[in-house]
Amino acid sequence: MRAPAGRAQQVSTRIAFLGAGIGMAAWAPLVPFAKARAGLDDGMLGLLLLCLGAGSILAMPLSGALAARFGCRRVLLVAFAVALLAMPVLASASSLPVLALSLFVFGAGIGSVDCVMNIQAVIVERDSGRAMMSGFHGLYSLGGIVGAGGVSLLLALGATPLLAVLVVVAAILGALACAAPHFLAYGSRGDGPAFAVPHGIVLFIGLLCFILFLTEGSVLDWSAVFLTQEHGLDAAYGGLGYAVFSVTMTAGRLAGDAIVQRLGGTRIIIGGGLCAAGGLALATLAPGWPVALLGYALVGAGCSNIVPVLFSATGRQSVMPEHIAIPAITTLGYAGILAGPAAIGFVAHATSLPAAFLVVVLLLLGVAASGRVLKV
Repeated sequence: MRAPAGRAQQVSTRIAFLGAGIGMAAWAPLVPFAKARAGLDDGMLGLLLLCLGAGSILAMPLSGALAARFGCRRVLLVAFAVALLAMPVLASASSLPVLALSLFVFGAGIGSVDCVMNIQAVIVERDSGRAMMSGFHGLYSLGGIVGAGGVSLLLALGATPLLAVLVVVAAILGALACAAPHFLAYGSRGDGPAFAVPHGIVLFIGLLCFILFLTEGSVLDWSAVFLTQEHGLDAAYGGLGYAVFSVTMTAGRLAGDAIVQRLGGTRIIIGGGLCAAGGLALATLAPGWPVALLGYALVGAGCSNIVPVLFSATGRQSVMPEHIAIPAITTLGYAGILAGPAAIGFVAHATSLPAAFLVVVLLLLGVAASGRVLKV
């Protein structure tokens, strides 16, 4: 018999989410520097960036199996170490093969952290007997803002990319030194194979995560293009769409535990799906960019707590063991981020960019409708 996770484990889980968000987002401001050092054109940069997703998707199922066998603590510490060791290479390498390999390794480390911290979060939330998943994911989103903003600030103050990354690595290591003793020494409950194709309710949840992450990826990669192309917004302000999306998503998640506790998961999925669909429709059909920004803000608010509710539901299902189910839905979510922007581009090429966004609106309405089917 193991002791239930307590306050210290809750705090350590929050630190893991915050650290993962900081580490992942710290890479974004470094991309232009890596492109310039290696002399890459846009096409080669696109291929390079695929290495990040490939490393993540390949590592996630393995990390879930390792967590079940060796415990969350060991896998989290090794995964964080792998990601942090790769970051200085990303900030200094000028060779394309070295960049590709280091980005693959970084993706594998961050992807493993993402998977295992969610396994720990499910266990900690279940032991606590109350909703906590939104708060965990909120700290990941907050970490994203801190990581991207902090590195950008350091670069603006004259720091080299390598120095900026070393500051980030030191900060994450300091946080991990406090959290590591309280990471769970065990993994998820239940027996079963190390790997299995998702099926039943797990596949259904995974597909919903795919749609939600697809939405996030679409706003990340296409909102600036849409605002400048369709509304004539100056390119310098094109990032405002994703900025307001990120702010409302982060705020929604940080306040989400109380909201989920009060409303319940089913209402979160239905209401959040309708809010996100309405917001994206507003952003797409708006007569001007200020209204479009309001739409993107509604998308962030609507999507904010649906994924945490879905992860909590995964911890309660009995169709598949957690160490298989959570990596499966995490991998499907990452696939949505990777495939979503490309799919938007394909549909936009065949029709128009507004039409492509309206397809996503229909998918979000499907997410809302699933709330009546998925008992959470």
